[in-house]
Amino acid sequence: MSDLFSNLYPWTKSLHVVSVISWMAGLFYLPRLFVRHTESVVFGTPTDQLFQDMETKLFRVIMRPAMMSSWLFGLSLVLTPGVVDWGSAWSWIKAFSVIGMTVFHFWCDKRRIDFVNGTNKLTGRQYRLMNEVPTILMLVIVFMIIAKPF
Repeated sequence: MSDLFSNLYPWTKSLHVVSVISWMAGLFYLPRLFVRHTESVVFGTPTDQLFQDMETKLFRVIMRPAMMSSWLFGLSLVLTPGVVDWGSAWSWIKAFSVIGMTVFHFWCDKRRIDFVNGTNKLTGRQYRLMNEVPTILMLVIVFMIIAKPF
């Protein structure tokens, strides 16, 4: 089985990178939609429905499948012999950062549902601040994977 993972490594890694890029695009964009939705739209208006549709489609059509494929191909890479050194701190920091990114993903879905229900309590400023979370996690992940400083 390990030979299969080794032989498929370049394809798996390529698909993982494409999946992560798609996921990150959604994680960067959805909170920005929330900022505009919060600051510019009145609940129950046609514009509110338009924002809800955009947010829902972004989440369901792009972000959810991209997250799932990122995890699928990422776990396949983990199973590839010689790719991950679990004795080094970088691999654990990266793993916990990916879990953090996933938690943020589901946090975004909860906020999307708040808009659907008309129960959003966060401000545009709070969404702007939360939009920094995936950026910070992305930087940690990239540095752990490429530089392997620990």
